[in-house]
Formats: sequence, C-alpha cells, structure tokens
Amino acid sequence: DHIAAFFDARIAALTGAGIKRNRLVLDPGMGFFLGAAPETSLSVLARFDELRLRFDLPVLLSVSRKSFLRALTGRGPGDVGAATLAAELAAAAGGADFIRTHEPRPLRDGLAVLAALKETARIR
Repeated sequence: DHIAAFFDARIAALTGAGIKRNRLVLDPGMGFFLGAAPETSLSVLARFDELRLRFDLPVLLSVSRKSFLRALTGRGPGDVGAATLAAELAAAAGGADFIRTHEPRPLRDGLAVLAALKETARIR
C-alpha cells in the first residue's frame, strides 16, 4: 500500500533525524494529495484505524472542504458543509485522534450528538 510505504519512509527519516517517535502524528493528506479519484480518500477514511494500529501513532484527519467531497457531491468548495460534517463525524466515530476543520461549531455540535448516542447505548 503506497500510503503505508510513504509513512514508513517518513517515520524512518524523522526518527533518523533525531525526532522522537512519540512526537509524531500521521496525516494521510485527504483529498487531492491522495489522488484525483475520490475512492482513495474514501478508503483511507473508512480504514484509517489500520494506519494507527500499524504504526502505533495518532492519526489526524482533515476532510474539511476536500476535493473528494466535491467530486462525490458535485458541489463547489463553499457548498460541501454537509458532506464535510458527515465525513468528520465518520472520522470521529471511527476513532480519529485529531480532526482539523474549517467549521468548528457544526463539528462540536455533531460530536455532542455522537457522545450522547454513545452514552445512551452504554446505559442500555
């Protein structure tokens, strides 16, 4: 997998330069960085926990306004708020360690709903 190979090389270079491994965070570079096809970003979003397990490092996901969301919805950069929030909540539900967003208020509200759902399920 080219993403894992990329991280293998970068982690080796960084630790070889003296940066402690516990200071590293993986950022798979969602959107155009991964390629023009939205399927690649969707695959990373659906399976990013495999990166965390393989490398034993926290994962930062940044899906806000990314090109793969525009490709999926056919909307422009300023009109993918709902798609962004859906992808961010999927990342949160999947255990993302960090989520970078352009719209913190909707994400905060969505995370509050997710937390309430988890708590309700736990109580049952």
